[in-house]
Amino acid sequence: MDYNQKLKDLLLTTARQNASDLHLAVGRHPTLRIDGVLIPLQKEPILTPEMAENLVFALLTPEQKEVFIKEKEIDFAYALEDKARFRINVFHQRGFMAAALRLIPAKIKTIDELHLPPIIHDFTRLSQGFVLLVGPAGHGKSTTLAAILDEINHRRTDHIITVEDPIEYVFGQDKSTISQREVGIDSPSFHKALRSILRQDPDIIMIGEMRDKESIATALTAAETGHLVFSTLHTNSAAQTVDRIIDSFPAEQQGQVASQLAATLVGVVSERLISRIDGGRLPACEIMITNSAVRNLIRERKAYQIDLVIETSMQEGMITLNHSLMELVKRKEISLENAELYSLNPSELRILLERN
Repeated sequence: MDYNQKLKDLLLTTARQNASDLHLAVGRHPTLRIDGVLIPLQKEPILTPEMAENLVFALLTPEQKEVFIKEKEIDFAYALEDKARFRINVFHQRGFMAAALRLIPAKIKTIDELHLPPIIHDFTRLSQGFVLLVGPAGHGKSTTLAAILDEINHRRTDHIITVEDPIEYVFGQDKSTISQREVGIDSPSFHKALRSILRQDPDIIMIGEMRDKESIATALTAAETGHLVFSTLHTNSAAQTVDRIIDSFPAEQQGQVASQLAATLVGVVSERLISRIDGGRLPACEIMITNSAVRNLIRERKAYQIDLVIETSMQEGMITLNHSLMELVKRKEISLENAELYSLNPSELRILLERN
């Protein structure tokens, strides 16, 4: 079997079927994720250890292969000619090689095309501060972030620097100058790239993912010194995000971090992608805009009260996740069952639907 050709065929199938992911694992057919559902490619053979290994090695450059053999896993981006781009994680499971390949659309969709709340346009007009996109893996954080940065790119003459591992969306330069730095290629490590970022004259900084207290500290310092900073976190809500950031630091630093966060945080968008009744997926969002009440709660370490502020500040553009889910159910875009599945408080969601 020509594994290079087989890999190319699988990647083209993923792109043609508009799947979000392709999974390669021993003992299973190659499997696509379409609208959140895993669908095995029944016409393809069930992968043996040898087939999985050959497909994995067809993805890797000699340098990447060396890292993978040593580290047992590796993240990287892969371009299939000019047809499609993938973010890939190659790993071991039960001693066998496996891969998860995320399709990155060639065209960056706009905020409106993604059906995101219009208030998100406001984040593209900021001159400084800290904006976070949060939610589970695979629920649109990177795509929303790309839409925000691309809108800035088409409207403003700024220097945008991204630090990513790996680079996902590739931006075409327009009014802004965009420097995209990939860890492992453009900088030896995430920390080294972040340490030098303020010396590269940025106006806007995008940190692909905040992984630890060092990346969080860099983001806070950059926002504090007059830059606009965007990043992502794997948290479920604005309140949980605030706690996660502060709790990343030792106890003796937490008071200072809470003060920095209160001073710099502009907003948090928590996103879920939910299967539509008519096919495809739609975002449901919780949106927190940092007002004086939120700032006080962050300083006083009372993040658990932020949900109440969001609920009572909807005239300022804030949105609760349940309100977003309710609107989608009322418009018959998503089912009640799916809404309850993604709600953090299903009983409250049912009460909201009865009242409205």
